[in-house]
Amino acid sequence: MKKLKQLAVLEFVGVSKARAKAKIGVALVLMAMANVHAETGVTDRKILLGQSAAFTGPAAELGLQLNSGAKIYFDQVNAAGGVHGRKIEIIKKDDKYEADLAAANTKALIENDGVFALFGYVGTATSNAALPIFTQAKVPFFAPYTGAQSLREPFNKQIFNIRASYNDETEYLVDRLANLGTKNIAVFYQNDAYGKAGLAGVELAMKKRNLRISETATVERNSKDVSAAVAKLLPKRPDAIIQISAYASSSALVREMHKASYTGMFYNVSFVGSQALADTLDKDGVGVVISQVTPFPWSSSIPVVAEYQKTMEKVGVKDLNFSSLEGYVAAKVFVEGLKRAGPGLTREKLISALESINRSSYDVGGFDISFSPSNHNGSKYVDMTVISKDKKFRN
Repeated sequence: MKKLKQLAVLEFVGVSKARAKAKIGVALVLMAMANVHAETGVTDRKILLGQSAAFTGPAAELGLQLNSGAKIYFDQVNAAGGVHGRKIEIIKKDDKYEADLAAANTKALIENDGVFALFGYVGTATSNAALPIFTQAKVPFFAPYTGAQSLREPFNKQIFNIRASYNDETEYLVDRLANLGTKNIAVFYQNDAYGKAGLAGVELAMKKRNLRISETATVERNSKDVSAAVAKLLPKRPDAIIQISAYASSSALVREMHKASYTGMFYNVSFVGSQALADTLDKDGVGVVISQVTPFPWSSSIPVVAEYQKTMEKVGVKDLNFSSLEGYVAAKVFVEGLKRAGPGLTREKLISALESINRSSYDVGGFDISFSPSNHNGSKYVDMTVISKDKKFRN
């Protein structure tokens, strides 16, 4: 009887050990699965990004060019094995530069597509529409193509800006005009959050110099009807008109003002879409000024531009432009953040990794980007270009 009891105990212990081993095995499998699927939009082989932008409609060139530059860089990284073995994929959705579509796209990208982060949105109103959605979901929002203060103030942990602000750009333009002795300055702006943000920047820069805007005129988003704006601006005969709009409406104003014998200057902020504006205006574009927030895409003396040129040539893209360069630079910085975040990628790790990028620790290639835990505005770089003949640019 005693021996039987001992055998029973040994059998029970053996079963318990087997069960324990089985439980440990299941736990290890679950842990492995947890490591593979450490975060939404991340697997052992893929990192999924989402982009809502204008891919059709009057502002389409902005979204197409920005996406093209970014995708070309991501494809290059993917061809070399990706980041920590993961390849980067972008799901793009067309919002036609309309806020309600951008909000719907953002909700779908986060809730249905399960993206890890949002990348390269185009526009102020569209980005503002997405803001409460990605903020609540705690999804990183990287490199929006807008300089609006609403994406900078108040500080939002999820937002990382690559480009300078509209305040930086308008300060630069007004400073150049003031140094030329130009005081009769009017503003033509898009009647939405973008246009009003740019207008506020001009007002701030003018007030700083004890100057006042001589006249303002508006155009509706995605419209080329500038007849009312021409009727309002022309009688003032401003020496310069600062335009805060997209390329379709801005080119329409230039053309109609020229037809009315206006001989003053036109100054634009970078969001206008430089190449699209030059292409649309053709001969009417000569002399039109545009501030820029990236280096000159044809200046091979700047390392990141030389890299961009070489990569574009390699994939057979001949048309260089400011927007695709901005997309390329944004993708390059984002990839650096992914590398620093390590193989156990999470959104929190990405944010911390991006915040460690600064001038002393990372060289984009002659274009300074600096983030910190309290400042996600990477650049204040502003330059000026002028459209010359044959739809080219002078720097």
